[in-house]
Amino acid sequence: MGAITFHVDAVLFDMDGTLVDSTAGVIGAWETFAETYSGLDIQKILNSAHGVRTVDNLRKYCGLTSEADLEKEAARFEEAIVTSSTANGRKGITILPGVRPIIDELAPGKKNPKPCWAIVTSATRAYASAALEIAGIPIPDAFVTAEDVTQGKPYPDPYLLGAQKCGVSPGKCLVVEDAPSGVASGLTAGCAVIGLITSHTKEQMEVKRPTYLVENLSSVSMKMGANGGIDVVVNID
Repeated sequence: MGAITFHVDAVLFDMDGTLVDSTAGVIGAWETFAETYSGLDIQKILNSAHGVRTVDNLRKYCGLTSEADLEKEAARFEEAIVTSSTANGRKGITILPGVRPIIDELAPGKKNPKPCWAIVTSATRAYASAALEIAGIPIPDAFVTAEDVTQGKPYPDPYLLGAQKCGVSPGKCLVVEDAPSGVASGLTAGCAVIGLITSHTKEQMEVKRPTYLVENLSSVSMKMGANGGIDVVVNID
């Protein structure tokens, strides 16, 4: 299809699987939790849990119901992602292909009163902040984490809040996502969505019908617009 060029008022990035790869740490965290919660099918969890808030995954797979327990265990889980990401020779939390040039280009647009990009993640603020620091990605003023919404992805709430924090209409935003639940969240919020094939298969992503589907952000370039917003080029094979 070649290159598709368009303009948006703001770009709303997911974090894990979109900007950074924390797979090594996530596997380690579930292995740690399997010591406490017997019977966890880690491979099954890994196939479906990505892109969902930790509290929602712990509620589903570990049977936790108390809000206090969920909050405490979510913090322990996400701390384990960081600590176990480099254990036993694992590669740690790393920045994904194509991300660095985009973030370097957009860095000046990260500040209030009207940032032109946001990070909208299902992770807690503590873990997301730590992961972004490890990967060398600046935290924009428009930053949405698990604690900021009562309903996480696939509900539209996270991306609606991301658009609000950028001061723009969701219909003039572009969401960048690697998880089916995140694609559903972005589309339901009324945003265009670039789906990435970094953590799920092409077939899994196609089911959710993202606006565009590419391998990773190496197929995308972004520039700050001369009059605000962001100019986007998507290279479709």
